[in-house]
Amino acid sequence: MSKREFQTEVSQLLQLIIHSLYSHPEIFLRELVSNSSDALDKLRHLTLTEDAYKALPFEPRIDLELDEEKQTLTIADTGIGMNEEDLVSNLGTIARSGTKTFLAQLSGDEKRDSNLIGQFGVGFYSVFMVASSVEVTSRKAGEEKAWRWTSDGSTGFEIEPAERAVAGTTVLIHFNEEGKQYANGWRLQEVVKKYSNHIAFPIFLTYDKSEWNEAEKKSIKTRVTEQVNAASALWRRPKSELTDEDYKELYKSISGDWEDPLFWFHTKAEGSLEYTTLFYIPSKAPLDLYQAEYKVGIKLYVKRVFIMDDAKELLPQYLRFVRGIIDSEDLPLNVSREILQQNRVLTSIRTASVKKILSELKNVAANEPEKYLKFIAEFNRPLKEGLYGDFANRETLLDLVRFKSTKVEGLTSLADVKSRMKEGQKSIYYITGGAESLLRTSPLLEIYKKKEIEVLILDDDIDEIVFSGVDKYGEIDLKAVNKAATGEDLKDEAEKDQTEALKPLLEKLKATLGDRVKDVRASVRLADSPSCIVSDEEEPSMQMQQMLRAMGQENVPAPKPTLEINPDHEIVKKLLVRHDDAVSEDAAWLLLDQALLMEGVPLQDPATFVQRLNRMMNLSI
Repeated sequence: MSKREFQTEVSQLLQLIIHSLYSHPEIFLRELVSNSSDALDKLRHLTLTEDAYKALPFEPRIDLELDEEKQTLTIADTGIGMNEEDLVSNLGTIARSGTKTFLAQLSGDEKRDSNLIGQFGVGFYSVFMVASSVEVTSRKAGEEKAWRWTSDGSTGFEIEPAERAVAGTTVLIHFNEEGKQYANGWRLQEVVKKYSNHIAFPIFLTYDKSEWNEAEKKSIKTRVTEQVNAASALWRRPKSELTDEDYKELYKSISGDWEDPLFWFHTKAEGSLEYTTLFYIPSKAPLDLYQAEYKVGIKLYVKRVFIMDDAKELLPQYLRFVRGIIDSEDLPLNVSREILQQNRVLTSIRTASVKKILSELKNVAANEPEKYLKFIAEFNRPLKEGLYGDFANRETLLDLVRFKSTKVEGLTSLADVKSRMKEGQKSIYYITGGAESLLRTSPLLEIYKKKEIEVLILDDDIDEIVFSGVDKYGEIDLKAVNKAATGEDLKDEAEKDQTEALKPLLEKLKATLGDRVKDVRASVRLADSPSCIVSDEEEPSMQMQQMLRAMGQENVPAPKPTLEINPDHEIVKKLLVRHDDAVSEDAAWLLLDQALLMEGVPLQDPATFVQRLNRMMNLSI
């Protein structure tokens, strides 16, 4: 027998789980049954696809055995099992890169934290909420040796050789004071039906069943073994036979989520391709949604046989929040990750599934707007990612994404923005490049406010990247107000005359600012501010340049901004007739610097800026 220490993260995790989730200890059974189901799925797949495993006996089942007197519960399966190395890596360490994130996310909110356990794949450790000690005896399929892992959840663990007649794993739980409430047959049945009713394998419970004996006028206990779950592939049953509770139970068992899903879409396709899909939208965004190693939410089955649940090819990345099942009649049972990438059947299923999910989202948006807003609060940003990469569904995604606006409270759709366009308005306008508060006070919006034209506020950090590649909504142009070309359609003849009158001042300012600007010109977009900066169509904004450098892209080219000045502003009018070169020079730099500040761009030389400001203040006091 060898005594070993837990990995540091495991020790932290055990303490946090035990102390954070005390009000929901029943999830230990959900997690252990789920682990057994996964082990059975993996062995069944191997016995159907790998020659080395086809001769192995395989009778899939999960057995729970309760001993009320000894206060123990045994959970045994006939799955793929583990050897010594697997026991150490699976139960003594946590290899997942998201573990530290998980630890950081635990909040002390028991309901929320119990949801996290399933999401981060660390559910086995929840057993220590109810156990004083745990023994795991396992034999890996295809191997002769069995091993026993023993731990009290605090001082480390021990591993020693053991005996097991067939492949699989047995977990023996010695209940602590908290766990004694589960040393009851009826309580265990209740928990299994709540969380694991639709696990695809039969779950049997052996316990002492009390029944009233009329002749003896007393309750008599009889040792019985009963199946306690439905063990059906629920997704293959007709929708008419299923209740909302059936769908919710299955969702919780496949996702590890504590909350009910927001909504779901169940489809059976027949014809040249036969497959069934059941997709769920979670009520809350998964915590690894924006991590590179996010957990895939879709399980792939072929003819009800589980194949894999880690294939990112099943849905595009922007729909990574979707949970559910794809069950195909036409894929080979031995399909691999590599084959999936080129498989025409899967490509067709994926294409149809994406269209189905997006069309169902449109239906929810049209018929259940309040529920759709809950969806958007969690998943608006991933939909925007789709705009960047999914050209085939771009028009649908444009209808689904929601925006902040200068015209309405809350969020709005492009369809609604289109319906509010003013007579003669040719484009839908938007502004990007910083926080909402900064964008709403930008001088770039002044002429649009004056003319009562709506502008969308795109304050997500990905908006500028995404919408630089989206130039139309239907037949209507989408234009960024911080691009130099935008605003030309707002010009009138009088403003063209003003540009000619300003020419001497524009040349003077350009000469003063030199290579710090690309150009200086009269603005048609300013009403109250004296100046603003804009970028050319193909150039990133000043804010985007900053963001790219902050991400480590030091070689980002630094395009120069164009400075626009307001012909109607008093400062500009005075500068037009002023011949004091020193004052005009300070004013030129201050017009540029204040325009940069309004865009949230830090000044290159704050000390010189303050000196110029002081000189100008001195003249005015």
